Amino acid sequence: MIKNIIQGIQAYTGSLALISKLNLWKFFFIPIAISIITIIVIGFSAYGLSDNIGNYIARVWPWEFGKETFTSISTFIGAIVVLAIGLILYKHIIMALSAPFMSPVSEKIESYLTGIEKHKHRNTTSREQLWRGIRINVRNLGKELLFTIPLLLLKFIPVINIFSTALLFLLQAYYAGFGNMDYTLERHFKYRESIRFIRKNRGVAIGNGIVFMLLLLVPVIGWILVLPLSVTAASLKTVKLIQQDNLLPEHKPVV
Repeated sequence: MIKNIIQGIQAYTGSLALISKLNLWKFFFIPIAISIITIIVIGFSAYGLSDNIGNYIARVWPWEFGKETFTSISTFIGAIVVLAIGLILYKHIIMALSAPFMSPVSEKIESYLTGIEKHKHRNTTSREQLWRGIRINVRNLGKELLFTIPLLLLKFIPVINIFSTALLFLLQAYYAGFGNMDYTLERHFKYRESIRFIRKNRGVAIGNGIVFMLLLLVPVIGWILVLPLSVTAASLKTVKLIQQDNLLPEHKPVV
């Protein structure tokens, strides 16, 4: 697992140069706009709702002593809750809506690696790619929320909340990597086949998603680069994984 996570992270090496080399920036303009608008809305929502959630949580403290401290802690936790749920929604919104733009990026990278201009796998339209993206991300959203809620509740328990934060980060990373890898998989596998493929290579998905999540912490520049870099890295690694299963011809040397 650790080895696969590292491989997912290492796939980012050279991604920026490859985007320029293959002239892929034009595909990212609309997804970047969607990304920036979505994350700004989420940021303001977290700031505005944290006080409300904090005051609501603070009601469980019936005593006057320590009330102010408990309210401050509750407000902080409220911000984390809104931010965590917001980031979950952010990932799945931009990944679903960006599918028609990211699939051509993935296909061009695959053609570059294999030397095959036109693949002979599943042929899908932009509408089908959008629907596939929505279906995958709605499924992942439900799964992620199912696991996230218990982890958020653990934040109220001292010491344990440290581990719950780490698990929450890895969970978000996994589903981010999942979405990035599916832009390549949709040409080769049906819906359920893709799910099985990513489960088999979950370490790679986590590695890709770790960098994705870290980029979101970098204001503006990170929000601009998060999709181009993560999708390019995921495409590079996913094509190689498919080749290992002998579903693609050997790739030509990359120069």
